[in-house]
Amino acid sequence: MSGKAAQTVALVVAAGRGLRAGTAIPKQYAPLLGRPLLAHTLTALISHPRIHAVVTLIHPDDQALYDAATAGLNLPPPVFGGLTRQESVLKGLETLGNQGYRRVLIHDAARPFVSPALVDRLLDRLDTADGVVPAISVVDSLKRVDGDFVSGSVPREGLFRVQTPQAFRFDKILAAHRAAAGRNMTDDAAVMEASAGTVAVVDGDEDNFKVTKPGDFARAEAQLLGRHADVRSGLGFDVHRFDEGNTVTLCGVEIPHQRALAGHSDADVALHALTDAILGALGAGDIGDHFPPTDDKWKGASSELFVRAARDRVVAVGGLVAHVDITIICEVPRIGPHKQAMREAVAAMLAVSPNRVSIKATTTEKLGFTGRQEGIAAQAIATIRLPERGYQT
Repeated sequence: MSGKAAQTVALVVAAGRGLRAGTAIPKQYAPLLGRPLLAHTLTALISHPRIHAVVTLIHPDDQALYDAATAGLNLPPPVFGGLTRQESVLKGLETLGNQGYRRVLIHDAARPFVSPALVDRLLDRLDTADGVVPAISVVDSLKRVDGDFVSGSVPREGLFRVQTPQAFRFDKILAAHRAAAGRNMTDDAAVMEASAGTVAVVDGDEDNFKVTKPGDFARAEAQLLGRHADVRSGLGFDVHRFDEGNTVTLCGVEIPHQRALAGHSDADVALHALTDAILGALGAGDIGDHFPPTDDKWKGASSELFVRAARDRVVAVGGLVAHVDITIICEVPRIGPHKQAMREAVAAMLAVSPNRVSIKATTTEKLGFTGRQEGIAAQAIATIRLPERGYQT
């Protein structure tokens, strides 16, 4: 098959509230190693070569959360969901119904570990069925419970735990959802079954679990770190001299001072060192390669742009920033009163928690150019984690 008629779309269901997870915001937007859970899920699907588009179903109140979670991802606009999962999926299918898709993967936003191999198994099996679900056989004994007492046993033969994504022929699942409108079924395979469609089964994946309860975030973090076992560090160093002015910007925080730092951009010496450290860990050159001072485009630019761009390069190859440590070397201004604000600002730029950012300050005991208060130096170390499968910068 070729052309638009052969395309596959992934529909990610993210319109729920996720109350059981115990998070302050809907769980799909809660941080998982610094990135929203939803961002991990979407990245896994976007990167698969057999998926041609990824569309997210969101709650109408979550537009700002969604925009923040998907910054830097090349995605079409989201679709507002309904009051139930089934209603949300039908809205998504109707929105996409005239775009020529032949296959659709419907996936829970809270399953960030969908693997390329699982997607391949689903799409391959879809050639001979109306729908395909990943399933794992039940191996534990099953009991029927009344209150806190066992009231009977349930045979486990022929029973399976079903996961997402679930794959369907687009026209078949759209018709099935239209016919089932108003009913509240637990998954899309049930909708297909109700319309007498054929639903096949492929092997699921134990790693492809759904983040549901508070403890699941710890499990997901451990699993994510295990998939990023290639640990690398980079070192950055930068210097800027003092010039006329009344504000110094360090780590994105403006500090009143009788002089400013000279530079083509905002001269944030700490963020320049950090950018170099991240790029160095990735083996992707230095800040001058990507943001040359000869380019007027960067004249007066906020150095936050440089840090975010370096972080985005890490994310683009499936990596994550694990920790950064910045040391600011100067006699003036005093850094101590501003360290926490700097820490929080850098954490926001990197989309990590503040406990993954260290800000320190020291002097050279009045020796050298910093000791003579001629300028400020900064050094930074960044640690990133990359997938073991390798990457290209």
